[in-house]
Amino acid sequence: MEMTRRTFGAVTLASWSAQAAHLGQRRELFVDGEQIEEMRGVRLELSRPVDAGPALALDRPWEGAFSAYTTAIHDGNNYRFYYRGVPASGSDGNENEVTCCAESSDGIAWHRPELAFYKVRGARVNNVILAESAPYSHNFSPFLDLRPGVPPGERYKALAGVHKTGLRAYFSADGLEWKVLRQEPVMPPPKEFALDSQNIAFWSEAERKYLLYFRTWKKIGGQNYRWVSRATSENFLDWTPAEEMSYGDAPPEHLYTNQTSPYFRAPHIYVGICARFLPKRQVLTADQAAAVGVDPKYFQDCSDAVLVTSRGGTQYRRQFMEAFLRPGLGFENWVSRSNYPALNLVQTGPAAMSFYVNRNYGQPTAYLRRYELRLDGLASARAGYGGGELLTRPFTFDGTRLELNYSTSAPGSVRVEIQDDSRRPLPGYTAEEGRELIGDEIERVYTWKGGESVASLRGRVVRLRFLLKDADLFAYRFRD
Repeated sequence: MEMTRRTFGAVTLASWSAQAAHLGQRRELFVDGEQIEEMRGVRLELSRPVDAGPALALDRPWEGAFSAYTTAIHDGNNYRFYYRGVPASGSDGNENEVTCCAESSDGIAWHRPELAFYKVRGARVNNVILAESAPYSHNFSPFLDLRPGVPPGERYKALAGVHKTGLRAYFSADGLEWKVLRQEPVMPPPKEFALDSQNIAFWSEAERKYLLYFRTWKKIGGQNYRWVSRATSENFLDWTPAEEMSYGDAPPEHLYTNQTSPYFRAPHIYVGICARFLPKRQVLTADQAAAVGVDPKYFQDCSDAVLVTSRGGTQYRRQFMEAFLRPGLGFENWVSRSNYPALNLVQTGPAAMSFYVNRNYGQPTAYLRRYELRLDGLASARAGYGGGELLTRPFTFDGTRLELNYSTSAPGSVRVEIQDDSRRPLPGYTAEEGRELIGDEIERVYTWKGGESVASLRGRVVRLRFLLKDADLFAYRFRD
């Protein structure tokens, strides 16, 4: 079996700290090589989202063909979409742009709330939460502020604005009625930045500050690429100067939206399901474009979705260069600026999570489509029928039990061994003493012949050795 060590995807492990990490009770996902020392007969495999069908037709008079830049938020028993509504193409921040919302009790079936904040296109009752402030409806991007001690009236926050305005901050108690936090922009109109797509902010519990990921440009080899930069803030009002994000050794690509946010079951890992844009990569002929009804200016490019991750700082990880979501069947999916993912993954079942994608951009049939994954199932460590093994880097942990998210075939299996820092199997926790796992479970506590407790190893530097046969391992963590 082929041995793989140190280098995974576009990131080199040797550049990372050799010190033992402290995992505490946090969940670790196989979306990068951060916690991996060696793999033999195992590879990191990008998952394939399952098409779950249409979520919401964008067919109201104030929505339409150029509706875009969707955010999905799960707050208690309520799910909500926020998105730009605009039926016709125009300049960024034109007077026809409004911010709309839709709601759901399960993230699957969606409806529009009947609001009366603004009269829009003759309708007093509608689903518009922001109008009469056109530049800010172009890319209004809210988030649920999880900072400890945040005032109840500011549970929701948002940033919005285009190049000529800079970014303005908003706040809300309920996510429907919004107020300006400060009239002056929190990020003044920039000289070199774009700010023309979603500019993503959130509170990072891992870094203990607000983070902002926003659209910039970067020139490489004489070509300008749509890039991402980052700023931070202690109070959401005063932001540090921009710092360019790095993608390691990955080749440059246009990432039109970054959609970076903390993964809700492992918030120290930031996940971005980005829109990858390929300018002038034309698929449709003019006749094919006319047949699907796309605006004549919007069929000479194409795009798909890719997965990026970060664990803080200015480093993105491009573990997988392949598409996370392909455009798929149908000419309507191969037009400019279609297939743009909404911000955020949300849980939509006991073992499932969903994300949403804007489809049929520039067409009268524009809508949002839902895609489903298993919890933690963005990627996996996978071994085939011949089997393989994965060894983690050294770490310490809290908790008393080891929990796995895994899937095997009928003849497949998972076994776990705990080793010391020198790779010596620890008595009572050897692979031979480990119980063979067969099945498909999201949160399974692993056991050895002596039981499930690993309490005696808390605080000690250890490694995990996973032995896999025709199996996928999605995540692991130590818990009480």
